[in-house]
Amino acid sequence: MQTIRIGHSPDADDAFMFYALTAGKVARTGELEVTAVSAATYVLVADRYRLMDAGASMGKGYGPILVAREPIAEREIPRRVVAIPGSHTTASLLLRMYLPEEPPLIEVAFDKIPSAVLEGQADLGLLIHEGQITHSSMGLVKVLDLGERWQRETGLPLPLGVNVMRRDLGEPMHVAISRGLRDSIAWAHAHVDEALEYAMRYGRGIDKETCRRFVLMYVNDYTVTLGAEGRAALERLFTKAQQQRLIAAVPPLDAI
Repeated sequence: MQTIRIGHSPDADDAFMFYALTAGKVARTGELEVTAVSAATYVLVADRYRLMDAGASMGKGYGPILVAREPIAEREIPRRVVAIPGSHTTASLLLRMYLPEEPPLIEVAFDKIPSAVLEGQADLGLLIHEGQITHSSMGLVKVLDLGERWQRETGLPLPLGVNVMRRDLGEPMHVAISRGLRDSIAWAHAHVDEALEYAMRYGRGIDKETCRRFVLMYVNDYTVTLGAEGRAALERLFTKAQQQRLIAAVPPLDAI
């Protein structure tokens, strides 16, 4: 018996899809290195990691949102301080894509961004994960919806997170890992309540129904398999970013 090492971000949708693997509900394949990353981060690690067909987080008409304490005109955003969850997140890449000029940015842990805005450390905050659906209850207002903007422009799902595996594991292990994760996602969909109990550990105090709503927003058909539309969405994201000189090159999309 070998150890499987899996890294996922500390949020409920990743926890939901990986639950069956971490809990031993589906077959273990041996020692490996697998991790969930922001789609934008894949650009930086594509020489060492290969995309997985299963496990992507994609929104259809929704995604990261920019919020503030009070309404702010979009033309004013470049002159305001924006709290972002990291310079290599897909959310931050999208923000740079859609603003005519980059505003002053500060990096804040994603779950601390609402507080940073409410306490005046930043004028606006770029929210990912469950903050997208809980911001109004905290007294924050939506200024810009990047998921809606992407949908309107492309008609494609918005690729936010992907799963990757180390390239040096080799093709047979890549196939085994991919099947394992797909089985894990299928198991979670068939046992939603049990998988949600695990996912709730990463929900930062949100109630079960909010957690369910958030998880099922991002663990969807594209999570089971990218399909032609999911692959097209990734290619569009990277091509647009390269054209705007936000990334140096489009990474290989050799998902398995």
